[in-house]
Amino acid sequence: MEPFRLMRMGVIEIICGPMFSGKTEELIRRLRRAKIARQRVVVFKPSLDNRYDEIQIVSHSDQRIPSIPVEDPAMMEYCLTQLALPVEVIGIDEAQFFDSSLIPLVENWANSGIRVVAAGLDQDYLGQPFGPIPHLLAIADMVTKQYAVCVLCGAPATKSQRVWANHQKTPSGEKILVGAHDAYEARCRGCHVRGVDKAVVVASHENETTVV
Repeated sequence: MEPFRLMRMGVIEIICGPMFSGKTEELIRRLRRAKIARQRVVVFKPSLDNRYDEIQIVSHSDQRIPSIPVEDPAMMEYCLTQLALPVEVIGIDEAQFFDSSLIPLVENWANSGIRVVAAGLDQDYLGQPFGPIPHLLAIADMVTKQYAVCVLCGAPATKSQRVWANHQKTPSGEKILVGAHDAYEARCRGCHVRGVDKAVVVASHENETTVV
C-alpha cells in the first residue's frame, strides 16, 4: 500500500474469505507493519467474539494483537473521539458481525485520510453474502481474497461449512454462531453442503459427510 501512503490518501483494504483462510493472521501482519512504521494504530473487534481472548484479536494460528472490543460501529466512533492524537490506521476484525452502519463510517474515515484495514467472512455458512462485507468489497481500494484448504478433498476452499460434532444439533436458521474447529470446516464449492439450516451436518470421516 506504499503508493497510497506516499500520497497521504486514505484507503480501504478488505481481507475476506472463508473460515481458516488466514484472514485474521493477514490483518495482524499488516497492522504490525504499520506499528513498526510508527503509525498510530487502533484495532477493533466485535465484543461477541471472545473465542480465544476477551481483549486481544487472536488468529487460529495464535497470532495476537491488542484490540478494543465494541458492540457496534457507533462505539468505534466514540472511542476514536477519546484519543489524544488522531489515528492513522484503523483495523477491524470479524467485520461481518457489525451492521450496515459500519459502511459510511469506513468510507468517511478513508475520505479523511485514514487507512482502514478490515477482515471478515464474505459468505455465511449457507454461502450467502454476509453482513456489510459485500458493500465494503464494492467500495474498497484493495481487496484480498484468502483461500483455505477443503478438509474433504484438499482443493482451495471458499466456503465455511457449519458442522456440529458428536451429532449435536446445529441451531436451525441461526446465522451467527461464533465458533472455530468445533463448529465449522473449510470446504470447496463441490464439497459444501447447502441448506444446513434444515439439516444437521456432522463431522466428516474418511472423505464422507453424513447429513441427517
